[in-house]
Amino acid sequence: MNKNKSYLHIVLVLIALVLVNILSLYLYKRFDLTNDKRYTLSATTINLIEEIEEPLQIKVYLQGNFPAEFKRLQIETNQLLKELAEINDLVQFRFIDPLSSSKGLIKKGLQPSRLTVEEDGKMSEAIIFPWAIVNYDGKEENVSLLVDALGTSQNQEQQLQFSIENLEYEFANAIHKISKEKNKSVAILKGNGQPEDVYLYSFLKRLGEHYKLAEFTLDSVVNNPGGTLSNLEQYDLSLIVKPSQRFSEKEKLVLDQYIMRGGKTIWLLDNVYAEMDSLMQTGKTLAFNRDLNLTDMLFSYGVRINYNVTKDLYSGSIRLAAGNTGNQVQYKDFLWPYFPLIFADNSNEITKNIEPVLLKFPSSIDTLNNSIKKTVLLQSSPLSKVVGTPTGIELNEIAQQPDKNEYQDPNTHFGILLEGSFNSAYRNRILPFQLGSYSQQSSDNKMIIISDGDMAVNETLRGEPLPLDKDKWTNQNYGNTAFLLNSIHYLIDDDGLLSLRSKSLQIQFLDKEKAFEEKSYWQLINLAFPLAILLGFGWLFNFLRKRRYS
Repeated sequence: MNKNKSYLHIVLVLIALVLVNILSLYLYKRFDLTNDKRYTLSATTINLIEEIEEPLQIKVYLQGNFPAEFKRLQIETNQLLKELAEINDLVQFRFIDPLSSSKGLIKKGLQPSRLTVEEDGKMSEAIIFPWAIVNYDGKEENVSLLVDALGTSQNQEQQLQFSIENLEYEFANAIHKISKEKNKSVAILKGNGQPEDVYLYSFLKRLGEHYKLAEFTLDSVVNNPGGTLSNLEQYDLSLIVKPSQRFSEKEKLVLDQYIMRGGKTIWLLDNVYAEMDSLMQTGKTLAFNRDLNLTDMLFSYGVRINYNVTKDLYSGSIRLAAGNTGNQVQYKDFLWPYFPLIFADNSNEITKNIEPVLLKFPSSIDTLNNSIKKTVLLQSSPLSKVVGTPTGIELNEIAQQPDKNEYQDPNTHFGILLEGSFNSAYRNRILPFQLGSYSQQSSDNKMIIISDGDMAVNETLRGEPLPLDKDKWTNQNYGNTAFLLNSIHYLIDDDGLLSLRSKSLQIQFLDKEKAFEEKSYWQLINLAFPLAILLGFGWLFNFLRKRRYS
């Protein structure tokens, strides 16, 4: 009887297992039990993937032998892509060993990363290609899988964490770029002494991958101010980069009413004239105030750009001749305190996980007490110094040892995000021209003000534009383009992609130093513990056997 019951139990268990397997073919559900919801995709990503109508192919170059720490990046990337494939069967991906096609990858602009690896207490170098390529409907987009921020270069664990946090955004952004039509437009304002196109080429090329771009001048405001405003309203955002000529009151009213009617703006302004060209030619220059006639306008919105320049001990460098060897001039890179290097706050979705931003002769920004919400995006280090203008600047300052006690203007503001309902700069004032419909106050709106026009300006070599984000001498990378793109996405992106950058994960890493010190101990435990269990089990088995049959 007991045997029959045992057989019945076994048969019921087998039937249950078969039924569970059959149901699993038709019913599928994943449960994310992690505290940080690491494997839960955002609604933005899910909607984006559900709308894919053609095969989406992803090649990931994270296969082969590479450091153990970066196996985590491979595992997390694989898990993310599995989640995408579960949403839409048209998503296909595979992992490829990049060593078989490294030359082709480099030609596509996929540069390898050189990593410092610590193993058994010894340091070595390894080269990996942390890239993926997304193909959709004949279009291709490269995806960087490894954050390469200067601020994390001394901490590979932090770099790896930032990279894993960024995975969903990087893939979603690439897929959005090649699967969606551009439906937002940006006006590049001209006509007030802005830089020529060649000096904005690097940034505008990247911006044009996301939005429709067009130059827009305010010249017609003289004869047809109302028409100028109507034409400007056709654009979602106006980008004002480094104007050098004064704005007329009519031009200001057009911009003001554009803002009052919902237009977004990014202002990159130099309130002080200070240029490296004259400094490199003569060794000295005069930094003096530049009157753009915008102070009252910005004041009404809640900020004031001061007439000064800021020096910072955390700075970029310039290359100067440092002597001769035979007939050859020797050059050396010197830290230049007038070029602050800004390590942005990682808690903001605009600035999170970007490389340091390079500014040139920035002025300080004051925020005023009003109802507008103000978020500081860029600020100096604790060791900065504000210098009033006009003031002389000389190259021989690099030979002087800075006195830290003089740098007593910490966290000077250079970039501010303003959000709220703005008051018109012409409220309770006589208008420079009559409008059919004048708005005294905007609905909820946003703008970003940066006190450095050079932030978006690339250098040139023999008339050809150079990359904005790479120092032509040191090859150091900067985050200027990423910051500006994120800023524009934040202002006019209705798809919510940028919110993915705020994702934070709690990743636990192995303590390498402790692991190396206790290596022998844990090897002994791993060897002895299984043997002890086997011996204990054998002794217990013999003891129970003898007890039963004795």
